Amino acid sequence: MEPLILLHAFPLDSRMWDRVRAPLATRTEVVALDLPGFGGTPLPDAEPSLEVVAAEVVRLLDDLGADRVALAGASLGGYVLMAMLRLAPERVGRALFTGTKATADTDQARAGREEMALRAEREGTGWLADAMLPNLLTAEDPELRRVVDAQPAATVAWYARAMASRPDSRETLRALDLDALVVHGANDPIMPREAAADIGHLTSSPVHFVDGAAHLPAFERPEAFLELVVPWLTDRR
Repeated sequence: MEPLILLHAFPLDSRMWDRVRAPLATRTEVVALDLPGFGGTPLPDAEPSLEVVAAEVVRLLDDLGADRVALAGASLGGYVLMAMLRLAPERVGRALFTGTKATADTDQARAGREEMALRAEREGTGWLADAMLPNLLTAEDPELRRVVDAQPAATVAWYARAMASRPDSRETLRALDLDALVVHGANDPIMPREAAADIGHLTSSPVHFVDGAAHLPAFERPEAFLELVVPWLTDRR
């Protein structure tokens, strides 16, 4: 079975997968990556771009000796997954999309990301958890607050601009014969249900909505997440 690589959401790190990592590891090899700049890893010395991040993920796969993997991308991680599908689709055997969308940002969304980047550069990130957590979870969680608080301001600003500049990925998804799954929080205030349905349509894949979860079903409803993902992951088609 292909190794499973977990790509985290913004502005978090690989700890967002802690509640599902061990159960998934009973089925296959699991690697939860810290995207460059998060979790104490170095930030890329390049202009903000998710293509840069995808190239770093490819390098990490090379280091692991993993020619072909299953990739799970949450929110930002989903954007990186789509960049991987543009850069090196032959490396992706299966794709799990959660809390993400295939479309590019609107002008309004790009302006909001630039405002976030400038505020992080100006003030640091002491305000970030209060701004982000109500959209990530249905209820406050001190564990996730600590993860948000740990991320450097430079990383937050870099990724805000990288996400703002990402291209539309719908044609990429439509063109690939991809074994995919979409798992979406039923109460996600950031990504509407239509975003999940769009990815499901583009990839001809099943779409599941997790009740009681906002933007991070793997963190907030791990048992329900695993009930959906494990059968897909272990299906030897």
